[in-house]
Amino acid sequence: MAEQQEQAADAMMTRIGQAVMLLHGGDREEARSRFLDLWAEIGEEGDPLHRCTLAHYMADAQDDPSDELAWDLRALSAADELTDARVAEHHQSLAVRAFYPSLHLNLAADYVKLGRSEAARSHLGVARSRVDVLGDDAYGDGIRAGIGRLESRLDRPGPAETPEPTPRQGRGPGGDTLGPPRHRP
Repeated sequence: MAEQQEQAADAMMTRIGQAVMLLHGGDREEARSRFLDLWAEIGEEGDPLHRCTLAHYMADAQDDPSDELAWDLRALSAADELTDARVAEHHQSLAVRAFYPSLHLNLAADYVKLGRSEAARSHLGVARSRVDVLGDDAYGDGIRAGIGRLESRLDRPGPAETPEPTPRQGRGPGGDTLGPPRHRP
């Protein structure tokens, strides 16, 4: 029974990863469609890892910054329900606390797009306060750099509402989609 549940969980992460590949390949509309279908399967009360991962990437597929914010908030809410044990079932190198710098960085970027600089600064502060859990590797360096870029943008006089596009991260060894964290600013 437990083995069947684990296989189903792995299958869902695989399906989410397939939709992420569509998104990264530029097919935002199809990715959005698949994400919505998967979201309906998972449900609002489903596995927090699945909800966090899907919402995290669904935010990337949005054209409207308000919709992007809503999905990033869903990802954060699901992360708050996650345990290290559940995350380790998916990939033993992951820890929930390492999701938060990226999740808050994404929220900060959303608020910048919406012209809400104080909310952006608040989430940047949370992201910066939690970067100590990240490794000294390309991923950790990318999150720290993203925080720095967004802070610089907010410190410049003039509108900061249009962040520079950058690729999001979220790949593990061998290119696996691990779920959060990813970053974008």
